[in-house]
Amino acid sequence: MKTKIVLLAALFISLAGFSQKQWTLKECVDHALKNNITIKQNQLNVQLAEKDVAIAKGNFLPDLNGSASSGLSFGLSVQNGARVSTDNFNSSFNLNSRATIFNGFRNLNTYKQAKLGVETSKLDLEVIENDISLRVINSYLNVLFAKENLSVAKTQAEISNKQIQRVKAQFEAGSIPKGDMLNVESTAANDAQNVITQQNSLDLSLLNLSQLLQVSSINFDVVKIEIDSPSSALLYDDSSTVYDKALTNRPEIERAKLNIENSDLGIELAKGAYLPTLTFSAGARTNYVHRFDTTFGRNDNFFKQLNEELGYNIGLSLNIPIFNRFQTKNRVAKSRINKENSELALESQKLQLRQTIETSFLDAKAAAKTYEAAEISLEAQKEAFKNAQVSYDYGSMTQFDFDQVRNRLVNAEGAMIRAKYDYVFKTKVLKFYFGESIVD
Repeated sequence: MKTKIVLLAALFISLAGFSQKQWTLKECVDHALKNNITIKQNQLNVQLAEKDVAIAKGNFLPDLNGSASSGLSFGLSVQNGARVSTDNFNSSFNLNSRATIFNGFRNLNTYKQAKLGVETSKLDLEVIENDISLRVINSYLNVLFAKENLSVAKTQAEISNKQIQRVKAQFEAGSIPKGDMLNVESTAANDAQNVITQQNSLDLSLLNLSQLLQVSSINFDVVKIEIDSPSSALLYDDSSTVYDKALTNRPEIERAKLNIENSDLGIELAKGAYLPTLTFSAGARTNYVHRFDTTFGRNDNFFKQLNEELGYNIGLSLNIPIFNRFQTKNRVAKSRINKENSELALESQKLQLRQTIETSFLDAKAAAKTYEAAEISLEAQKEAFKNAQVSYDYGSMTQFDFDQVRNRLVNAEGAMIRAKYDYVFKTKVLKFYFGESIVD
């Protein structure tokens, strides 16, 4: 019976561990891109822009409208010298169509602007997706950073607990004063408190990432990623290489270029008001009248009367602008100013991109060097700690001096962790601008 209980307990623990999914970096980014509310809103903006294209297409087609009206009339009128009642019911039916044959290419340019609007909305969506991806990656690395800090804190706490046991034995043997034992206990208490602090930092980092992904934070965890060495991961010789490539793939630059195209079409649209407008119209109409007093006439069959009263019209209308209070001239001037603004916006976007990449490149280089220095420092502090441990065990090093060595090791481990993840994120930023995948 006991064996069965143990087996069932082991199976339950196994299933519980299996149900706790660990998210990879790619899964986090993909999930955010699929479920983020801001991204969904921008996807709807793309659909709205596509509907603007459909509306602009419709301007090339003729419209068709039907109308009907009915009414009753009462009273007397003179017919053949006699006053007679003219009470009757009448109905009229109309069918009309209008089409623009030429309006200064405004329909054509409006359609072109609508198509550019779709492309611009897609680029806006891409910008948002890029921003979300970087936020997820940064949050993911913060979780890994917090995990390593917690691991270091736990290791230090274990070392402190072992020291307490040893120091107590030394104190009881009378080889060290009580003050040394109290110092060790104080250090152990601080280390235990640091474990709690680092655990809280990890919990907050996991919560932040889960909220960014819009998933439950319960049992949420991520997979550890392997970190390449600086020498193999920093692939670019200078910032110009990254900048030249970024000019060809960054949606912000492409969007600024489309804004210039849109400004050109705006100029053409405004100039279209100088040209005449030619429209075509056609229609059909008919009437039906029912007389309540048939003394002076009869009521024909409804459909017969509609057929006899049926009439048609067709026409062309030409509108030639002569003077409109300089409105067109000023609208064209405004459109040209808008184009100049768009051109300046493109140059500003390029300048901002160059400055961002140059800063990111220098940050990545500095992070790589800091990482290398932190590795060397950590190895040296590990060796120093080993020697100090031996000296302390043999009684040739005081507790104070030993704590100083250990603190330097803790600081070196913390600096190493910070340098590593700072380096990883900054090199991913460079890859992001270069157009490479940043989720691998």
